[in-house]
Amino acid sequence: MVNIQHLINDAKCFETVRDLRWGDGIFCPHCHSGLIIKRGFDETQPHRQRYGCRSCARGFDDLTDTIFAGHHQPLRVWILCLYFMGLNLSTRQIARELDLNKDDVQQMTTQLREGIVQHKAPVRLEGEVECDEVYLIAGHKGHPEAVKKTPLRTTQSTPRPTRTRYLSTGKTADLGDDPTARGGIDSAAGECPAANY
Repeated sequence: MVNIQHLINDAKCFETVRDLRWGDGIFCPHCHSGLIIKRGFDETQPHRQRYGCRSCARGFDDLTDTIFAGHHQPLRVWILCLYFMGLNLSTRQIARELDLNKDDVQQMTTQLREGIVQHKAPVRLEGEVECDEVYLIAGHKGHPEAVKKTPLRTTQSTPRPTRTRYLSTGKTADLGDDPTARGGIDSAAGECPAANY
């Protein structure tokens, strides 16, 4: 199996970063001055250019203040991870392709996503804007008074159910609302006291 990291050139990765970052000229990330001198290359990464600012006398390099700075993984690994994220591969697949621990890849992808969101320009709508579909929330969250139920108000009184007493003679008697007259089978409540037979 071919390790894809061996197919990527470190020098080309740093050259691409320089082209993207310093396209309008090199400037100091601390004071934004353009008075910059080159100060050789990094000892651990020979293609990582170092610079010095004449205005604030501070040093920086190609990766200072970027999402790639301050990590032990080489730049080519970060570039490949970003490429695989663009292919919509899972963290486990990226870890397998880069021969890395999946927890390390999870941390890398999280940091890359956060960096992309932070550096993404805010969307600003101008002119005439059209929406094809609109979703409206139908709830009243935070406004409980808007969903309180009002009591029903009727102009006529609601008639109570008629209670019927079944007599032993087979005839019925209307008991109305008189609780003292209840006995026998109450058709509304389903009662049948044995004492009334």
